[in-house]
Formats: sequence, C-alpha cells, structure tokens
Amino acid sequence: MWIKICANTNIEDAQLAASAGADAVGFVFADSLRRVTAEQVRAITPHLPEAVGKYGVFVDAGIEEIAATIKECGLTGVQLHASQDAALARKLRERFPINLGIVRVIHYCADLAERLHDAQQDDAIDAVLVDSRTATLLGGTGQRFDWQQARGKFSRSAHLPLIVAGGLNPDNVAEAVETLRPWGVDVATGVEVSPGKKDPAKMRAFIENARIAAGRAKLAVEIEA
Repeated sequence: MWIKICANTNIEDAQLAASAGADAVGFVFADSLRRVTAEQVRAITPHLPEAVGKYGVFVDAGIEEIAATIKECGLTGVQLHASQDAALARKLRERFPINLGIVRVIHYCADLAERLHDAQQDDAIDAVLVDSRTATLLGGTGQRFDWQQARGKFSRSAHLPLIVAGGLNPDNVAEAVETLRPWGVDVATGVEVSPGKKDPAKMRAFIENARIAAGRAKLAVEIEA
C-alpha cells in the first residue's frame, strides 16, 4: 500500500509524515489555501529521507515551469491534474527518463472506465489518482466519490496502479481500501487540524489504518484465489 500525505506547507508536517511511515509527501504548486512556492519547498526537501517521494502537484502548468520546479525543489514525482498540453506527461518523461514518478489525476465521473482505459495506453505515466471534484475545486475537496459504484471499474483496471483520493480520513480509509483495493491512497484535508496544518494523531492513525486494511485486502485476495 503506497501512502501519500499531500498539501504539506511546512517542514514539521513533512518530516512527521515521513517518520509516521508515509511513502511520499506532496506539495501544491497551484491555486489553493495550501499553495506553496518553490522557495518554500526547496527548504524542506533536503531534510526528508531519500526514500520518501517528494511530489509536486500541478494544475495547467507548462513543461518549462514544471521542469524548473522539479530541479529547484529536488522533486522525485509530479501529479498532473490537468493540462491543455495532452502530451505533457510524455514530454516530462523524455526530459526526466528515470527517477521521476508521474501520476495522472482523473476525476470520478460517469465515464471513469473509459478514462482509465485511455490511461492504460499511456506508458509515460506510472499511476492514476482518482479524485473527487466540485464546481470550484479540482482537489482537496474533502468529499468522497461513490466507492461502491466505482468498485467494478477499479477491479477491471487492476493492472494499472490506482490511487484513491477525495474525502479520505482516518475513520474511512479502511473502508476505501477494502472496497476498492487500490494500489495507493492519498490524503490532504482529512488529516488536517486547519488548512495547511496537519494533525499528528490523525496522520499516524490514517497511515496505520490504511496499512492494516491493505493487509486484510491482500489476505482476502489470496483466499479468493
């Protein structure tokens, strides 16, 4: 189970996420209450374990802006929410052929199955993050999508690494993992005490509950087999 704690704004929260067992931390370089600058992130990433992924979240940013931010901040991954350039992931892969994780965001919708099928054909990406959205927010909504309705679509895309986001928190992450059996989970608002400030207890509980549920889901798969 891959776990990312997203929308970090300070070194204390990022280090706590790493020490609590997160596989990756995220930084939002887009319009948000949790938006950070390259200068802020550049001061954080050198103080994180090398094994922990450092992901930048971008919305409609261009290749040059993203590439410059990756280099300046020492990012090891990017999360692409949307872009007018359909070939952005491919261009990034060509610019950074190794040691860069590329995650494409797909918002939950009626044609999720078709979008996942299209994503499977794109060998420039490493994983797909399925998130909820509102009329004004592309991410960080604090709202979950219909996991039961999405279950079949997830199972048909089992060979594509899928990450669940949107409305997750320590109390429901186990349900999400056991229902959807994703490759990973991503949380931001669900482990906050206030916008941009994490709650240490919630963060630890989220990671622990996600890993326990992943173990149960794995056992269930083995039994079914």
